[in-house]
Amino acid sequence: MGGPGRFAPARLFVAACLAAAPAVAAAQPAPAPAAPAPAPGVPESLVLHKLVWSAMAALDHANQTGNYSVLRDLGAPAFQANNSAATLGGIFAAIRSQNIDLGFTLVTTPVFQFPPAIVQGGLLRIRGVFPLRPNPIGFDLLFQNVGGQWRIFGMAVVPLVAQTQQSAPPKR
Repeated sequence: MGGPGRFAPARLFVAACLAAAPAVAAAQPAPAPAAPAPAPGVPESLVLHKLVWSAMAALDHANQTGNYSVLRDLGAPAFQANNSAATLGGIFAAIRSQNIDLGFTLVTTPVFQFPPAIVQGGLLRIRGVFPLRPNPIGFDLLFQNVGGQWRIFGMAVVPLVAQTQQSAPPKR
């Protein structure tokens, strides 16, 4: 059986290694700075539709309740900084006063007028229309990627005048 000094050489070796470790780490060249993460591309179709429907649901609920704080809170930091809940209420007052039910946009597939694209500043722009009757609903949405999540950066939603098919002119 060994006494208390039996492991002394091992302890000295461990202590010497620990003491030398900072010197070894300091002597290594600094790692190259990490390349900035590439800007995210246009998400897949399912994600695009989810973003549009989520934005429309938030606006629909805000219009129903008159409380735009959740819509504001879903936005990117710049959207929140530029829009109070009261400001958003004023922006969307016309839709609310016309009693336009945006809930139907949640059960209708949007038709994109232009392919969704990453535009200046790395923002995702989605423009389109919900082909509802009697009046379609147009939208132009901007999203900013914040921490890997697309958040509302800008939002325009307007009722459109339905295009009626013109009948052929009467023959004489």
